[in-house]
Amino acid sequence: MPTIAAEDLHDLTRRVLLAAGADDRNATRVADALVSSNLSGVDTHGVFHLPRYVNEIREGMLVPTAWPEILTETPTTALVSGNWTFGHVVAKYAMEVAIAKARDQNVATVSLVRAMHIGRVGEYAEMAVANGMIALVWASGYGSEVPVAVPFGGRAPLLHTNPIAIGIPAGDETPMVMDFATTRIAGSKVRTAQLKGEKVPPGSLVDEDGNPTTDPSGYPSGGGMIAFGDHKGYAFMLADEFLGRVLAGADGHTQGERGGPLMRRQGVTMIVLRADLFQPMADFSRRSGELKRRVNAVPPAAGFDEVLVPGDLEVRVREERTREGIPIPVEVWRSLTGLAEGLDVPVPPVT
Repeated sequence: MPTIAAEDLHDLTRRVLLAAGADDRNATRVADALVSSNLSGVDTHGVFHLPRYVNEIREGMLVPTAWPEILTETPTTALVSGNWTFGHVVAKYAMEVAIAKARDQNVATVSLVRAMHIGRVGEYAEMAVANGMIALVWASGYGSEVPVAVPFGGRAPLLHTNPIAIGIPAGDETPMVMDFATTRIAGSKVRTAQLKGEKVPPGSLVDEDGNPTTDPSGYPSGGGMIAFGDHKGYAFMLADEFLGRVLAGADGHTQGERGGPLMRRQGVTMIVLRADLFQPMADFSRRSGELKRRVNAVPPAAGFDEVLVPGDLEVRVREERTREGIPIPVEVWRSLTGLAEGLDVPVPPVT
């Protein structure tokens, strides 16, 4: 598997986006986000998506030089339009607005519409944590035109992977950052299993009759993905749809073919609150750090080396890949180099 230094991968990503029509401000931000995902070990949201973004620019779904703007606001709320630019740009802007409002007013809620794929939702929770805040991020609307997930007890897809992120500071300890899709597995894993002729884990899919299946060959034309945790995960998936798409009013902000069928009705809501709402920050940090240490100190069960808190693994992988380089699957690297060469962008060396 090819391995590339983070700075080289960032430079390649930025140059490709510039060659595809992005301005420097947007290209740099998207390169930051994609490489950060790869550094964190979340490769499904890293440079794997670069060819997709270039194609969306070419098809007119994504406006690579647009910049977000606030449509309406109060001291504690805002609705942000991304004007159909890169979702990473819009989501960072929206979180910065939420953090600023929460700093002044203690709590804030900011929603965004008219944006493309926002990438790793945990990144935005991490932004709030770095500013001494707690954040909840709800992203949905993808199933409005491209449904892939069935509601609990159903056999026809209606919803989508609907990711959620929550970030909480933990003093001097690694913060608690959870970030996951509400389906049992990611759609990319189902498609990979299709290509390889493999099965998916039990409890991941139902067929067109609503029966559990491990055969991905019919996805997504028949049946659909299942929420994690059965009815409990489905409740999270549905709550995400209400708090993301519905609360943001994303259905009222469509503009022709902009966004394409997957992102056209995307709505993302960020709820941010100061961690020191009810006690001095020093006390919150001491207590949250103590809780983190207590969890990590629990004796591991058979088959486990240790007990982790959500966010621990990403921090470790980030340190390792910063030091040793980012491994890129051969097929992904082949796609990136082909894209770069087609845009006359030099390809850096790999090991």
